[in-house]
Amino acid sequence: MDWESWEPSIRATLIFIIQGNQILMIEKKRGLGAGKINGPGGKIDPGETALQAIIRETQEEVLVTPHDPQKIGELYFSMSDSPDILCHVFRAESYDGILGETDEAVPVWYDLSCIPFDKMWEDDRYWLPHVIEKRTFQGKFIFDGETMLWHEIQLNKI
Repeated sequence: MDWESWEPSIRATLIFIIQGNQILMIEKKRGLGAGKINGPGGKIDPGETALQAIIRETQEEVLVTPHDPQKIGELYFSMSDSPDILCHVFRAESYDGILGETDEAVPVWYDLSCIPFDKMWEDDRYWLPHVIEKRTFQGKFIFDGETMLWHEIQLNKI
């Protein structure tokens, strides 16, 4: 893969709200990754920044507004059966509003020691610990369907 000339078809966002020893995640109900556990997030709309998108997506998916989301990583996905994705990953420690289920997602708090990696995308186990530990990173992944063929994580780079 020539990552220097790689261009994503989709630009997207993810956020993880971490409070104490708990992390807010979602059970995704539809779209790419339906049935999997992930963080709130989604596509960046035209004219929207990644920060604006993650606030909007969090409001749409779990009915809360994250406070001061900080970008902590970037994920580059080369996919065999769907468009390539560049995902901006954010972290927050608080939010306004009352968590609620929507047509898109069910919000669930998990203990940091019991993250359900077996119900998540295969790549998550390689980069989510960096989100938790507040380490900036860049991850690159090649997928064939839902099978990860290759990955690389670089710390302190976004």
